[in-house]
Amino acid sequence: MKTVMLSPGAVPLFAWREIYRGAPVSLDPVSFDAISRSAKTVSAILAKGQPVYGINTGFGKLASVRIETADLETLQRNIVLSHAAGIGAPMPVTVARLMMALKLASLAQGASGVRRATVRLLEALLAQGLTPVVPCQGSVGASGDLAPLAHMSAAMIGVGSFFVDGKTVPAQQALAEAGLAPLRLGPKEGLALLNGTQFSTAYALAGLFETENIFGAALVTGALSTDAARGSDAPFDPRIHRLRRHKGQIAAAESLRRLMAGSAIRASHLVGDERIQDPYCLRCQPQVMGAALDILRQATATLETEANGVTDNPLIFSDSVEALSGGNFHAEPVAFAADIIALAICEIGSLAERRIAMLVDPALSGLPAFLTPRPGLNSGFMIPQVTAAALVSENKQRAHPASVDSIPTSANQEDHVSMAAHGARRLLDMTANAGAVVGIELLAAAQGCDFHRPLASSTPLEAVRNLLRSQVPHLEDDRHFHPDIEKATALVAGGTIVETVGPGFLPALEERA
Repeated sequence: MKTVMLSPGAVPLFAWREIYRGAPVSLDPVSFDAISRSAKTVSAILAKGQPVYGINTGFGKLASVRIETADLETLQRNIVLSHAAGIGAPMPVTVARLMMALKLASLAQGASGVRRATVRLLEALLAQGLTPVVPCQGSVGASGDLAPLAHMSAAMIGVGSFFVDGKTVPAQQALAEAGLAPLRLGPKEGLALLNGTQFSTAYALAGLFETENIFGAALVTGALSTDAARGSDAPFDPRIHRLRRHKGQIAAAESLRRLMAGSAIRASHLVGDERIQDPYCLRCQPQVMGAALDILRQATATLETEANGVTDNPLIFSDSVEALSGGNFHAEPVAFAADIIALAICEIGSLAERRIAMLVDPALSGLPAFLTPRPGLNSGFMIPQVTAAALVSENKQRAHPASVDSIPTSANQEDHVSMAAHGARRLLDMTANAGAVVGIELLAAAQGCDFHRPLASSTPLEAVRNLLRSQVPHLEDDRHFHPDIEKATALVAGGTIVETVGPGFLPALEERA
């Protein structure tokens, strides 16, 4: 993959997406002048002899405790070690690398007071495939993602472990084998490394990127289900949606219309169809999926801004030689974005499950019961629909807003927190559930269309059906269903469905103007 060069403060969404998918990372060398000025500013502030939070004081509730010059390095090491108090399973390497890249881009803006050597080490770890082992639980989303980022920072100073080529290696050993020296922290550097929203933002972006695939695939499977049920494309007429004016609804309708264009199945019942209106799960797809698209674009805008921001504290201003304490570490924007994404995931899966339920019901679809040629002897798609219903309900339970919760920490000094971390972290599990629901719909819709042979669907939908049939044959009699679901789900989650229909058929999250 092509190396992504980070231009701090101006990294586009597609670059973060590529990093999440495994692209190598480098830092724009232009950044190093600002980094050097920021580090010199910290030295100048120290020379004034005044107490400055996080540079020569304690942390949190202990901010009033003055630290002597001789103890400043120990102070920074201690904050890393004491704050590395997370628990739970390690972050996935893909998300942890994204977190590291986000931290690199933040530090490189020259407002954090770290030295070139610190930034260079983070860049080298990304380049050489050393990913810190970071427990995924322990952050409340303010004052920054302290515990997870402390584990990342601990590995940089030689404490803890790295993932290297899929194996867990002690930090000291991994650094030595890579020809790297453990970092010795300068004034403010420990705090700068572990203060910020990069853990929450990385998880939220990962959830967004996985949702992007599932959203696109659900538009495709929704169109295929419409053909399988011999539904109408009249509800996708642009005149309907222009009157309501929602951009996402207009875009979703256009996608569905284009996906079905040229379908011989649709042409076969344009005239003489006694049905007047389709169920909502078919007819209201533009309204539901369009609303999801609109809020996903809103979340995209928030996360792209957050990814390009500086979120540690205090912030260093070289032009005025000041360190200003503020609250950029508070991850409320990320918490809201994560909650919005969770709602969209829920509705994408919920609508897809309703289409599956419609397809297996002969009274609604006109197809054989449970999509099997010999119902009774065979159960067909009976239990895959139950599985989809179970996954949808599980996602509903997980979609409770995280941002409405708060709990005081640090002896009430940090008395309102965002809960962005677990709000963002749940998204990957939710996308896995929704992806499986859409995968089951793909199987059901393709099976439904099989009953209309020799009539074919549109060119893009037939391309998707042929892709599926290259891995999963038509279901004639009952067989072990689990492998079929796994194969279909992989096509959805891996983005293969979106790639197969080709460019121009599906709306992009970046198109939010």
